[in-house]
Amino acid sequence: MRVHLNGSDQAFDAKELERRLKVLSVETRIRIIALCKGQPMCVGGLAQSIGVSDAAISQHLRVLRNAGLVIGEKRGNFCHYAVDLQVLAKWRKDIADFLTFDLIP
Repeated sequence: MRVHLNGSDQAFDAKELERRLKVLSVETRIRIIALCKGQPMCVGGLAQSIGVSDAAISQHLRVLRNAGLVIGEKRGNFCHYAVDLQVLAKWRKDIADFLTFDLIP
């Protein structure tokens, strides 16, 4: 559903915005994004850095991959994950545009 605010021509896909904010609403996912922005990391490295189990990291990575924020690259027996910086920049812009919209007439 596209929502027009204050009679503006600019519209937001409310469901897509909701989906993105849900992805970003979990602390562990935010920490994964922060770590993987700096360098690609494997599940074990992320788990050790964040202090949660490999299984928990894998579940959060699945959500981030499905959202398109994280890309996995197979390296030998391990998969290293990196943030798709173009997708992250798009999300940042869309969320910032929404939050800076003058909602009060």
